[in-house]
Amino acid sequence: MFEDNVRMIERLYDFFNARDIDGVLDALADDVEWANAMDGGHEHGREAVRAYWTRQWAIVSPNVKPVAFSAAPDGALAVDVEQTIYDLNGVPPEGKQGHKLSDKTVRHVFRIEGGKVTRFDAGDPA
Repeated sequence: MFEDNVRMIERLYDFFNARDIDGVLDALADDVEWANAMDGGHEHGREAVRAYWTRQWAIVSPNVKPVAFSAAPDGALAVDVEQTIYDLNGVPPEGKQGHKLSDKTVRHVFRIEGGKVTRFDAGDPA
């Protein structure tokens, strides 16, 4: 089960980095709760996630590379990722989003049920 979830999440990151939103959304539950790293809070449902990423990708060009996977005590899948954020011209952004999101390692936590992501949270590595 753990290895299957790791492979699914690796594919999710590949889809995200390729800007294949439909590929990512296929891995999400209809009522997914997804952390909004830019504004705070969570997006609720696949279409809200689509709108969030469409908005995000119109402003910045993020890339995330998973570097470590582990099982969290509550059964969630924790993933440490190297996150790099550029503006649409390939330059690191300045200001609010630059200091908040760019060039750092963050922890992503996925809760998965029935082969679908039901919740995603992001924060600093433990």
